[in-house]
Amino acid sequence: MTDLNDFFDPVCIDNPGFEHLESRSGFPHNITVHTENSSIPGLEPFKIVLLGVPEGRNSPASGSMKGPDSIRTELYRLAKIPGKLKIAELGNMKRAITFNDTVAGLTEILMMLAGSNVFPVILGGSSALALAADRALSRQQIKYTLLTVDSRIDYVSGKKESDSFSYLSTIMHDSRSTFSHYVNLGYQTYLNDQQVINRFNRRESELVRIGDVRKAIYLTEPMFRDSDAVMIDISSVRQSDAPGCTAPSPNGFYGEEICLLARYAGISDNLKIFGLFDLDPDMDIRNQTAALCAQIIWFFLEGFSQKQYETPHLSTANTGRFIRYHVKISDLEEDLIFVKSNLTERWWMEFSAAASSPVYIACSHEDYIKASRDEVPERWVKASKRLRP
Repeated sequence: MTDLNDFFDPVCIDNPGFEHLESRSGFPHNITVHTENSSIPGLEPFKIVLLGVPEGRNSPASGSMKGPDSIRTELYRLAKIPGKLKIAELGNMKRAITFNDTVAGLTEILMMLAGSNVFPVILGGSSALALAADRALSRQQIKYTLLTVDSRIDYVSGKKESDSFSYLSTIMHDSRSTFSHYVNLGYQTYLNDQQVINRFNRRESELVRIGDVRKAIYLTEPMFRDSDAVMIDISSVRQSDAPGCTAPSPNGFYGEEICLLARYAGISDNLKIFGLFDLDPDMDIRNQTAALCAQIIWFFLEGFSQKQYETPHLSTANTGRFIRYHVKISDLEEDLIFVKSNLTERWWMEFSAAASSPVYIACSHEDYIKASRDEVPERWVKASKRLRP
């Protein structure tokens, strides 16, 4: 049997010059860490693993290869995750000869973790590593939704070797990919090619500008709930909060907002892979961006520890856990069916399928209110076009 420890260099972090927390209250207290003296015995007890990928090739941010260690140093200074979530820290993936070898190796690691039902959190490294997530999900034959929190849509029209600004092109042009739906949160119009935006809109992708996200950030939670992979590019945060990246912008998310988005990702019961990318410590100021990245990971883990697995039970009738609402819309022949959880007060829309069980799309209470006013929610329209071509 393959030993995952063989793929990783053990964790080695210098003790900080000062500590705000007692050791038993610190982050490392309730995780199992791969060190020189102690390997990870097996994956069976763990629900989630942290793994660093120090890869800066195929990216203008070559310094991003130092990102995992910078994040880890700050993460280990934070408080432990509440609850009894079993976390393993594998360390940094051993450096491969080429970038493509790194992608191939990471793909195999993700497949092994999926086979053991263990959730991976990737500490990047460049966002071009998203290719490994695509290949792992595609090999599992999962028609997947990719959500990126990014100021740019990483797609180019011409042929180009895949990098951190063009990996979506590689994914979309790969006939073996099972990539199905794309969501971008926080794109900035003046940083993107309008033709690229138009291309994704024609695919019924969900693109939400930075201003619209910040106007009602809680409305993004259903998008995370329906996503299979979430990739956060730290350059989506404004430069004053996150200077440590190669392509910063004066505008973007505040630190508190990006941490909230990470928590939404953590509580999603559909998510299979989470990654944080493009921290460049060479550009950082007093480890400010590394500290924010560590807090992003902390909030993701805190959300993960409170996850409620409700989606598998949505079609189960007479449990008392869900309430179904049928809403008549004057312009539609069929009723819109909304499902509300009595436990978490989350909402879904139900779509009937001719040859299979119903399909559920996450939505918000606002979508139900809009339907009650005889308006068709935009999320229903986009989902309907995707599900009923």
